[in-house]
Amino acid sequence: MASDRTLRIATRESQLALAQTRLVGARVAAANAGVAIELVPMTTKGDRVLDRPLAQVGGKGLFVKELEVALDEGRADVAVHSMKDVPMVVPPQFALLTFGEREVPLDAFVSNRHASLASMPPGSRVGTSSLRRECQLRRAHPRLEFRPLRGNVNTRLAKLDAGDYDAIILAAAGLRRLGLEARIRATLDDSIPAIAQGILAVEFRRERQDLARLLAPFEHAPTAAAAAAERAVGLVVEGSCDVPLGAFARVAGERIELAAFVGLPDGTRFASEKATGPASQPEALGREVGARLLAAGGREILELLSQPARGGRVA
Repeated sequence: MASDRTLRIATRESQLALAQTRLVGARVAAANAGVAIELVPMTTKGDRVLDRPLAQVGGKGLFVKELEVALDEGRADVAVHSMKDVPMVVPPQFALLTFGEREVPLDAFVSNRHASLASMPPGSRVGTSSLRRECQLRRAHPRLEFRPLRGNVNTRLAKLDAGDYDAIILAAAGLRRLGLEARIRATLDDSIPAIAQGILAVEFRRERQDLARLLAPFEHAPTAAAAAAERAVGLVVEGSCDVPLGAFARVAGERIELAAFVGLPDGTRFASEKATGPASQPEALGREVGARLLAAGGREILELLSQPARGGRVA
């Protein structure tokens, strides 16, 4: 920490990022008498470039790179991220811990006129930033028209309210953390969410064992196990922003169940796998499911996605 009494937290400047960071700061301060919280807000390239798919300008890492630079330069002690935005490989000088219990990990259907995707008439315009969502939704609702949607949560809601879309799909976790749960008309219970969706992560320089000790009590074991299993799938399948890939782990006692898929954006190719294993070995389960996913057709899907014409958006 900058001093014995101040924890400087790097964060994106979006309302959701600030809300999540304040949540982390408040819990740390409440559990550690005398520790003050100082926010270090910054705008990342991922926030600034909104006119192109994220995959075309560098991928998910653009949401965290500037925050990592602040850690490297000593301008902040820790950074708070939505873990789904963190690349599968973290630079070796950094450590990453989950923070708190996972929020609802499902995708949310948001519309001012319709109760569900199934009730929408053919040709209805549905906005989403995610190839992962689009792949699954095109398979389930081929009569609908899916359009790209970038910007923070409030910007996306404003576009819906302006009539640019008939419905939009957002992460339920973000809406709940912003106090906007009333905007959720339904959750997509049959859709596999993004890797680590709904999980908060705190990043810091690995040599800062004082920070590791400070943050360790906030790590929720089932959430950490789910994150480890899902991210292991991403490492095996080489998940990135232009790969429609999802994984979701449920921890029940000493067992963990993991489901995952990879597909083409238009939903015409789709491979899925699931397995269970001991909750004490989440990475091993994730690697197993990832390998089975590749063998079940995922490798051919990745080869098709590598063709230049198959560019994508953030998962």
